[in-house]
Amino acid sequence: MSPAPSPRTTPKPESAWAPLAARVFRALWIAQLVSNIGSWMQTVGAQWLLIGHDAALVTLVQTASSLPVVLLALPSGVLADRFDRRSVLLTAQFAMLAVSCALTALAFTGALTPALLLTLTFLLGCGTALMGPAWQAIQPELVARDRLSQAAALGAVNVNLARALGPALGGAVVAAAGSGWVFAFNAASYLGIAGVLVFWRRPAAARPVTGGEKALAALYAGRRYVWNAPGVRRVLLRTVLFIPGAAALWSLLPLTASRSLGLGSGGYGLLLGAVGVGAVAGAFALPRIRRAVGAGGVLGGGALVFACVLAVLATVRIPWLVTLALLPAGVAWIGVLSTLNAAVQTRLPGWVRARGLAVYLLVFQGGQALAAPLWGALAGWLGLGTALLIGSLLMLLGVASVRLWPLYDAEGIDPSPSDHWPTPPLVFDPGPAHGPVLVSVAYRVAPEHRAEFVTRMGRVARSRRRTGALTWGLYQDGNDPARFIENYLVASWSEHLAQHHSRLTATDRRHEEQARRLLAPGTRPEVTHAFDTAEGAVVPDPGDPVSPTR
Repeated sequence: MSPAPSPRTTPKPESAWAPLAARVFRALWIAQLVSNIGSWMQTVGAQWLLIGHDAALVTLVQTASSLPVVLLALPSGVLADRFDRRSVLLTAQFAMLAVSCALTALAFTGALTPALLLTLTFLLGCGTALMGPAWQAIQPELVARDRLSQAAALGAVNVNLARALGPALGGAVVAAAGSGWVFAFNAASYLGIAGVLVFWRRPAAARPVTGGEKALAALYAGRRYVWNAPGVRRVLLRTVLFIPGAAALWSLLPLTASRSLGLGSGGYGLLLGAVGVGAVAGAFALPRIRRAVGAGGVLGGGALVFACVLAVLATVRIPWLVTLALLPAGVAWIGVLSTLNAAVQTRLPGWVRARGLAVYLLVFQGGQALAAPLWGALAGWLGLGTALLIGSLLMLLGVASVRLWPLYDAEGIDPSPSDHWPTPPLVFDPGPAHGPVLVSVAYRVAPEHRAEFVTRMGRVARSRRRTGALTWGLYQDGNDPARFIENYLVASWSEHLAQHHSRLTATDRRHEEQARRLLAPGTRPEVTHAFDTAEGAVVPDPGDPVSPTR
């Protein structure tokens, strides 16, 4: 008699804390929490040192922190894709440690002027900009692939737990002992991450091979990919439509605390802490919220919450009511940011991920850097309350725009690599730098499918441009209407080989297959590669022409 089959059980979903089981991830997460707390304490100390000055000068603290990302995000992404990310992170940590020590010394000696404070804050922002893309890109090396979503959520919890604790601690320390001790704590906080990175032995297989792609070419490749990826561009548009209005809260909150509510540094820290508490709660509630309303609902709802909170800041003069209003602002902030971050991550393949994330960080931080002084100027010109109400109206426009420009559905996007092109068989061996290279692909299309073929090739065109094509065109033969010729130009032979072996994704393959299903029965594309002859003959010996297919 055979045993009865055991009943099926649904596997229990893993805890949100599961990535902390990975030793290096856990150590870095704890060290990052300490460092983030120090950074928030530093922000409170810097803003409070300037609180007696003009409103525009106070908002320049945020600009000094964010502007370096505008200047360095793309080069930092190139560094993170080309060099050992552990080394990049260590360099950034030790540089920020040195700057923080200088800031501490100047504060304790009484030599810290507003100009020096903003300059050193800018240099700290440079370290953060250098670190950002590399930090994001090492996450898949620290935790298993099936735990990446939990790891991203824990990253959000980390930042916002620090937002809850850091400002309150910073305000208390400033009130009790002055800004110098806040800067000293921030300097010491960099030692934790640096220590973990020093002892982390990154797998050799994860390290990039240097000496291949040139830095400038890598920079252009990242920009070209983003420009030709509609899904990524839409994420950037949604970021642009949210960040400038939201920046009104961050840049004008210290002025609201001191001038509208009559609070000191400790009270300001509590206001920031309320945002952090709301964000931590939002990180755990977000999966349910997203399942209920979708990504568009999170973006629209987040903008609506910010509009309401800015209106409260403009009109309410009761500190405890303002503190309560900032709790949902934290939920909205983490909801919008995690939605945008997840959207851009799922749309970027590994070969260009750090550079694509760098573009996203540039738009995100650049929007804050440019908007903050404008809000300060508006507050000085029209009054603090009026500036906050303008920010509220701007956020309402963001709510309306969600229906006009929603995020594209990522269901059909698969950024996993696809090595489906064979190495081109040639009668000679071109050098890596030889180029440009003109690639021609001839197709014979069934008469009834020609219009659809042209439409399908539009998606193939974006694929070619994303992966390296400088120009692209599709032509129909005047003597043979069934024959179509696709031409695209690539900068060098090494760029074209990168298309073959590392840049194509499963989505690119699907677009090609959809176009090829429309070809005349029994035919295949015919591919030729033509090389620039400006440097002289490239085929030293005559040989039979080769007509490879793929």
